[in-house]
Formats: sequence, C-alpha cells, structure tokens
Amino acid sequence: MSDTAAPRRRRPATELVHGGSLRSQFGEMSEALFLTQGFAYADAEAAEARFKGDDPGFIYSRFSNPTVWMFEERMRLLEGAGAARAVASGMAAVTAAMLAMLKAGDHVVAAKALFSSCRYVVEELLPRFGVASTLVDGTDLDQWRDAVRPETKAFFLESPTNPTLEVIDIEAVATIAHEAGARLVVDNVFATPLWQKPIALGADVVIYSATKHIDGQGRCLGGVILADETYVNDHLHNFLRQTGPSMSPFNAWVLLKGLETLEVRVRRQTETAARLADQIAAHPKVTRLIYPGRADHPQANIVARQMQGGSNLLAFEVEGGKEAAYRVADALEIVKISNNLGDAKSLVTHPSTTTHQRLTEEVRLGFGITQGMLRLSVGLEDPEDLAEDIAAALDAA
Repeated sequence: MSDTAAPRRRRPATELVHGGSLRSQFGEMSEALFLTQGFAYADAEAAEARFKGDDPGFIYSRFSNPTVWMFEERMRLLEGAGAARAVASGMAAVTAAMLAMLKAGDHVVAAKALFSSCRYVVEELLPRFGVASTLVDGTDLDQWRDAVRPETKAFFLESPTNPTLEVIDIEAVATIAHEAGARLVVDNVFATPLWQKPIALGADVVIYSATKHIDGQGRCLGGVILADETYVNDHLHNFLRQTGPSMSPFNAWVLLKGLETLEVRVRRQTETAARLADQIAAHPKVTRLIYPGRADHPQANIVARQMQGGSNLLAFEVEGGKEAAYRVADALEIVKISNNLGDAKSLVTHPSTTTHQRLTEEVRLGFGITQGMLRLSVGLEDPEDLAEDIAAALDAA
C-alpha cells in the first residue's frame, strides 16, 4: 500500500471504540479528560492565529475542548456526517439547531407528534422571535407539501416518535423539503445511530439526546448536532460560540465511554424488546401494542425500508385507562418508573401525566397518547426476568 492511499473505512463497531481518539504525550489508552477552561499560547502571534482560525488549535472550552472534540469526531464518523457539535443536552441540541439557521420572517413545518419540549420550541419559542410554524401529520406527505410557504426554511420531525413510535418516511419528506429550499432536521433518538441513518436518507441535520442510549447508564446529560460542514460553519459554530450551551468535558468523557458499548447494549435491548412486544401484544388486557419491529406496525413498510432494527422502546395501552395503567406501573418490580429512556435499566412511564402532561388532552389524543398508554424502555436485565415481571404487572391491571 502506498503512503498516499486513503485510509480504509472502518465499520461502526470499530469506530465506536476507536473513532476520534486523540492521545496526549503520555499515550494513554482511555481518552484523556481535559478539565480546563482555557489554553495557553506560545506567544501573542500564536494567540492571534488561533483566534483568526489560521491555527486549528483550541481556544476556550465554551466552544472547543479536546475531550469534547473526541466525542464530536466519534459521533461524526458513526453518523457519516461532515461535522458535529456537542452541547449540554438533547433540548439544547434541538433549540440550537433551529435558532442557528432561522431568523424573523422564516417559517418552519414540523410533525405534530413530537416530544412535549420540542413542541414548545416549535409552537412557543420560535414565534417569539418572529419565526412562524405549522404542525402537520408527519405520515401524510400531502400535508407536508401543503404547509410549504415561500418563507419556509426548515422541516422538523422525530422518527420513531415519542411515545407512539410513529415512523415517518424521511426520504420522502427530505425530497419535499429540498424542493421547497428548506433543510430537514431529524431527531433520531429513538432509532439510535445504529438502526437508522437520516443523513443517508436525505436529512440535512440530525440531532441526538446523548443522555439516552449514547450514555446508556443514566449518568449525565448531553446532546449532539450532526450535519454537513456548510451548515456547521455558516450557522451553527458561531451560534454555539457566542451563546454557550456547552457540553462539560467530563460529560463528553462519560459519553465516549458509553459509545464503546453502544452497539452491544442496543442490539441486546432491541432483541429483548421484540420478544417482550410479542408477549405484551398477546395479553388480554392490552388493547394496543406499538413496536417498529412488528408486522402490525402502522408504517411497517417504511420501517423495513429505512431502519436496520426496531428499537428498545415500545408503547402499549391497557384496558381501563389511567387507573389500570397506574396499577401496571406500580406492580412492576424490576422495571422502574422514570421518564428517561435508553438506560441499562428497564424503565416505564405514563406519557399523559409526565413527558406530555403540558399538552391538552385533545392534543395528546390527536397523535395517539391515551390515558391507558405506557411507554417501556427495555434495558439489559435477563429477558426471562423482565417477561415475568411484565406478565405479573399486566395481570394486576
């Protein structure tokens, strides 16, 4: 092989362990944790070059830090993006991704089936700054087309959605967005970067709450935004530099450790979730089960085309409404009640009274969140123990 040969492309499992490694002079194996606010320069000329961008070194940890850079680079390689920027939380990622490219007079089209905080950004925050928004049924392509205005600059969706696991045709929506001269922003948290690649499907910007599967053990907050270099350089980088929704270097280090086991964890969790979905669907007190890996999923054909796996998330409704749902949740012993997801521990939540409680009942029912619905995030416990725990809890409904 010649010295000029391009490096061989590595597969995701390898990038998750080695991607973006940056070693100090000590040659450490575990990534170094750089807990520093600032950096020293050899002389005044070096400082000037750094600030002008002639020298690519680090300046200030509010927007550039070696540990954070390693996390960004590993995520970039995994996602197949041109650039990545890490921020303090998943919602910081959503807010920054939108505000960085929008201005007063612009318009956003978004799927109505969104996490409650995401709907707040679209419906309440952006309009305060003169950015109008329209919500549509994400599965209806005609509604996306009909909502477009001359001033439309962004489309926004999550797929699978939280908590109803609705799956949107990303490639088709991306085509509509690009025909309108808009960027498509996709929240890919539920699918994880292993089971779905929105950029390969035409998305322009991909967002993760790294708090979820990427950490995977309930330890810290984090978010990441991935896109091409043009979007990051022209819009995102300076916005983050000036407004400061920074990721802590310590959190970046924890997330790097989480990435090393991401594939092992998510694959195991997904396999268990598929098994539990079949069990829950068969229970006489369950009136509806939604899981992207099943043939009865409402968008099963889209799932088969754009996802490489289901998810560790599933949603189900129990007969008897809120009271029955509470009885099931309270009867669980291994599965804990929590609004988080993607954890090594199995977690259950009642969306109507937690993650989506700020929405009206009419809005919740409009995208399928009933009082009897529970969302289950499957962890790494023994599948047999989980099956027994859930069966006993459903019997208590």
